Amino acid sequence: MDHIVQEKANLWLQGEYDEVTKEAIRQLFAHNQKELEDSFYRNLEFGTGGLRGLMGVGTNRMNKYTVGMATQGFANYLKQVFSGDIRVAIAHDSRNNSRFFADTTAQVFAANGIYVYLFEDLRPTPELSFAIRELGCQGGVVCTASHNPKEYNGYKAYWNDGSQLVAPHDKNVIKEVEKIEGVSQVKWTGGEHLISSLGKEMDERYTQMVKSLSVYPEIVARYRDLKIVYTPIHGSGIRLVPKVLKEFGFTNIHLVKEQEEPNGNFPTVAYPNPEESEAMHLGLNLAQQIDADILCGTDPDADRLAIGVKDTAGNWVLLNGNQTAVLAFNYLLEARKEKGIAKPNDMVITTIVTTPLIDVVAKENGVSCYRVLTGFKWIADLIREKELSENYIIGGEESFGLMIGDKIRDKDGVSAVALLCEMAAYEKSKGRSLYQKLIDLSVHHGFYLEELLSITRKGKEGQQEIAAMMNGFRTNPPTTIAGSAVIQVLDYEAQVGKDLTNGQSWSLTLPRSNVLQFVLADSSVISARPSGTEPKIKFYFSVRENLKEASQFEEIKKHLQQRIKNYREALNL
Repeated sequence: MDHIVQEKANLWLQGEYDEVTKEAIRQLFAHNQKELEDSFYRNLEFGTGGLRGLMGVGTNRMNKYTVGMATQGFANYLKQVFSGDIRVAIAHDSRNNSRFFADTTAQVFAANGIYVYLFEDLRPTPELSFAIRELGCQGGVVCTASHNPKEYNGYKAYWNDGSQLVAPHDKNVIKEVEKIEGVSQVKWTGGEHLISSLGKEMDERYTQMVKSLSVYPEIVARYRDLKIVYTPIHGSGIRLVPKVLKEFGFTNIHLVKEQEEPNGNFPTVAYPNPEESEAMHLGLNLAQQIDADILCGTDPDADRLAIGVKDTAGNWVLLNGNQTAVLAFNYLLEARKEKGIAKPNDMVITTIVTTPLIDVVAKENGVSCYRVLTGFKWIADLIREKELSENYIIGGEESFGLMIGDKIRDKDGVSAVALLCEMAAYEKSKGRSLYQKLIDLSVHHGFYLEELLSITRKGKEGQQEIAAMMNGFRTNPPTTIAGSAVIQVLDYEAQVGKDLTNGQSWSLTLPRSNVLQFVLADSSVISARPSGTEPKIKFYFSVRENLKEASQFEEIKKHLQQRIKNYREALNL
């Protein structure tokens, strides 16, 4: 066994840890030394978004002690930056131990003299972002691992504008967390009187904010019986999504009963991720059974969503995150213009791995479109930079996330469900389905198709393998892929772009990030990026072809899917 692992495990056996934890470590020593190594070979990284990892004992796991030390470091930094009373808001989702981690976080903050608003029960992550702004908090935390498998949990840290941490605070908080060398440096108890409960009053304020995002309430009133199927996939969305839909005016809402109750074991799915068709299959079955107009699903902390619609043959299909984003962006820009409420300084924001069709739609509507790194903290950061001069409308990315309006600063599956249902009603008033609207956009602007390939590599060896893959692409980038020349390589880690046709290079202005993009001669774009929250490396494919008429949609779709398949094979993926 690695002597460092053995030394760290022994420190836990001899330190101020509870007996249950120590017995679990003894069992790993006796029966599962590989698991022991993975539990202690490193400290669970407090990244720029916080913690996320497997639950269990050890320095590389989510447990009371890693959460407590992270909170102590965050508390220390808040006290350095802010004087006077400091307030934080804390929320959690339906995951196993999420409430325990939220309580632990609250107790440590309070023991440090920080006033805590703790939600009384599970709530969607976007409501936390909203509450931070509403209550004038200096920070916040939500305990969730988003859409990861049931064995995971996490800890997302927020700043005073309701967004996740960005520079300089992200790196500075990390430094403070890394200074906490052991549990003896954590203040665990003593401030319980500083903890107060958040509940229905904040729910109502949040619900009214979401209601204010409606562009066409009169169309919703006309189509209030729109047949909506919704699944929270055992998560926190059940607390607010049905309420918000009713507040919008919709009356015909059907819940997927098997997935209605919050349950951290996620008994009906392997992964509680609405991106996965397996997680949405019960919703698809119900939508088909009742001949619904739209199917919506949110992940456990309800910050991302997926939708299902009927295709031209009447079959139920799930739209990918790019298609959903395009529909939402286009609806808000077109509807605001049609309603006469568009402003000359309107802007939208997306990310470097999201479909280029969003840029085209924005340009068509005379709206500025900006691209940032993956993650809604970067969208929030750009809003902060431009909010005095430009009017933010919507932001979104391919990973099934939308952020509508500027009252929150993180992705919001609750408001996205409401907006997409309003959009379905709007298209129904025009005699179209959402799928037909997508085809119309493809005829008008060109057929863009995107696919995501995620490759999972777990543990210490997996982390090394992912690093080796990125290093291989970075040091020996392909010059052709499936017969198409690579004309540009964009390396966001080195912050350099290079034109392979003439050898010219230029600086990339976005912050450093471990992302590589290959731009091909046929206008395709292939991106590679290790996930910041999961043991995965992700490959994003974006291809385009002209679509002369709607009847060719399925045929062209097959051509584009084959092109992506060719790229994958050429890259040995």
